[in-house]
Parts: sequence; structure tokens; C-alpha cells
Amino acid sequence: MEATIVKAEEKVWGGGNEPMGASYGKLMMWFFIVSDALTFSGFLAAYGFSRFKFIETWPLPDEVFTHFPFMHGVAAPMYYVAFMTFILIFSSVTMVLAVDAGHQMKQQKVAVYMLLTIIGGLIFVGSQAWEWKNFIKGEYGAIETKGGSLLQFVDTTGKRVALADFAATLPEEREQLTRSKGKWFMDEPSLPSFSVAEVQAGFAANPNLLIRTERIYQGTKEDLADKRLQPGMQKIKHKEILTRAESEKMLANAHYVVEGANLHRNEYGSKLFADFFFFITGFHGFHVFSGVLINILIFINVLLGTYEKRRTYEMVEKVGLYWHFVDLVWVFVFTFFYLV
Repeated sequence: MEATIVKAEEKVWGGGNEPMGASYGKLMMWFFIVSDALTFSGFLAAYGFSRFKFIETWPLPDEVFTHFPFMHGVAAPMYYVAFMTFILIFSSVTMVLAVDAGHQMKQQKVAVYMLLTIIGGLIFVGSQAWEWKNFIKGEYGAIETKGGSLLQFVDTTGKRVALADFAATLPEEREQLTRSKGKWFMDEPSLPSFSVAEVQAGFAANPNLLIRTERIYQGTKEDLADKRLQPGMQKIKHKEILTRAESEKMLANAHYVVEGANLHRNEYGSKLFADFFFFITGFHGFHVFSGVLINILIFINVLLGTYEKRRTYEMVEKVGLYWHFVDLVWVFVFTFFYLV
């Protein structure tokens, strides 16, 4: 009787059970995907709340992501981001084909489709690095006042104007503050292309330029038209193009020239946008890069015939689950950052 009970227990708990028909490896991959999905959901939810709070000053993607490789000076808003998205989705298709070829035990086809998936991932990671470079470098430039307001320059039609198009050249020497020359080991980032004085002089010499900035009003959005201030109402930030006289007055308080975006300043608008952009897209890019490295290892094993000897390509299927998850996350990141 005791022997019968022991044998029954060994049969139940001997490690051979597969809940929902999934192996232990697949089940652990699903656990990881669910936990990682919750992490990304938290990040995107925080982004959504922050954008809703600062909606009036949040940068427009069409004004930020306008570059395309080898097309300098040509405005192509969102084109390259759409291309990146297509490449990543296409790599998900080739991964599906690799998994299907593995089920059929076709080693050569698995290798070909895995190689295409790796190439697609590398193109995406490289494109994201290129996009970061342009985002950090900037295109138009702006001025930050002593009070922290961001001043963007536009023409009479409201079109953005770059600092390089009007800033004057003054005979002044500028020296970057470094720890070896500063007090108490103070330093500063690299000097901008133009000084505040050069921007002010160039603005004064171009009477057709105006300033677009953020204004804070008390009241509802309907009150912004006539700028009625009602005590006790909520404060609302609003992007506004100033008159020439108001522009000159604001520019007199200029403190710092902002070029591009980083964790401290952002020429496009709200500083939080740059913080979230670097963090969320960087976190996703790390996932894609990790997936590419794993795919390369699996690809090498496919070439060595490791899975042919095992008579199963389950490892390809497990890494495929991760790759599809990374692609799905990008769809949400793309929607939140670039489309909505």
C-alpha cells in the first residue's frame, strides 16, 4: 500500500507535468513577459498622466521627429519613425517563419529566417541611436530665461526659425567652465553654438522675428481668448506667439541658449518629454538589443545543428515569444510618443 502511494506521488510531482501544455521553459518565459508588460504599462501610464498635466506645453512629434537619413534640410515628419516600425514588425514576421520552419525540422530555413530577424533588429537599434543623436543635437535651438521660461523663435507666419538663421557673430571670447578652472570643482556642459548676446543681437537685427513661449493664465481654456483673469480659477499653461514689443522684453531676461534636448533642458518644450523619451525608448531599445544578442546565440546553435540533435527547436520558439513581446511593446510606445 505504501509503495503504491509513493509511486503515485512520484508520478504527480516528478517534474513531468506541463500546465496548459506548456513546457517549463515556455512557462517561465510567459511569466517574464507578463511581469515586463506590467513594468512598461507603469512607465507609459506615468507618461500619459504627465502629458495630460502639461498638455499645453507638450512638444508636437511632427515638430520634433522631422529628420530622415541622407535628406538633410528636407522636412519628413514621422517618416523615419514609421520606417523603423515597419522594420521591427517585419522582423516579427520572419521570426514567425523561423518558428514554423523549426516545427517542420528544416534547419536551413530556420537559419535564414533567424538571420533576417537579426538584421531587422540591428537596423532598428541603429535607427534608434541615430534618432537619439538628432534629438540630442536639436534643430532650431531656443532660449531659457532666468525664470525658467522657454523662448522659441518663429516668423510672422508662426513657422519655427533656427538660431543659426539669424544669430549674429560678435567679437567675444567664450570659455567653457571646467573643474580645473572653476570654483569648488564646478563644471558645465559643452558651450552652445551661439551666446545669449549673439542671439539678442541677431533678433534685434531681424524685425520680422517673434517669440513663442509659455504663458500661465488663471481660468478656463475659453478664457484664454480674451485673457480674462478670474481669481480662484485653475492655472493653465498655453503656448503663445508674443508681439514684437513683448518678444524684446522677454528676450532681455535671456539666461541660457538651449540646443537640442537632455535630462536638464529641452528646446522642444516640456523637460519631462525628454526625460520620458530617453527613459522609455532607451529601456525598450535595451530590450531589442538584448533580443538581438539572444537571437545571435540561437542562430549559432542552429548552424551548429544543436537543435537538430535534440530533435526540437523549442529554444527558437521561446526566443520568438520574447521578440514578439518586444515588437508589441513598440507598437504602444510608437502610439503614445508619436501618434497620440
